Amino acid sequence: MIDSDGFRHNVGIILSNAEGRVFWGKRIGQCAWQFPQGGIRADESPEQAMYRELWEETGLEARHVSLVGRTRGWLRYRLPKNLVRRHASPRCIGQKQVWFLLSLDCDESCFDLAASTKPEFDGWRWVDYWQPMEEVVFFKRKVYRRALNELSPLLFGTETDEPLPLLVQGPARRVS
Repeated sequence: MIDSDGFRHNVGIILSNAEGRVFWGKRIGQCAWQFPQGGIRADESPEQAMYRELWEETGLEARHVSLVGRTRGWLRYRLPKNLVRRHASPRCIGQKQVWFLLSLDCDESCFDLAASTKPEFDGWRWVDYWQPMEEVVFFKRKVYRRALNELSPLLFGTETDEPLPLLVQGPARRVS
């Protein structure tokens, strides 16, 4: 769904483990990393889209996670001009997203990046909560900052307008 302003309705997913680290997915065939995300279909609520996208991109089902919270409203980002498909109708100039914070309630063996017929990721790792804000593609950084800041109190129990310090954790693991 694309709204009248040209923003595609979308969900973003921040999945945390018991240590407060978050799932960071490597886009298939690329050196780009991001959180799971995807479009909301016309017949779906944002929450329904979130669970569908979670399964499509990680193989996890609703029973594998707990819903911790969501952003209060839509967070938007614009695509760089070179990524806007000029001849598409309706034209999509960016995404408006509802972000969800989930906690993992199962063993990592439940992950299956090839669960759907069109996998999004070919690798993943656990990273410090704030690391994705610095590593994601440049045009998504502000929306990542807003989502992480808004949802951090639900995970860490503190309110702030600025990122909290990075958690001191061991090295990230890569699981495939």
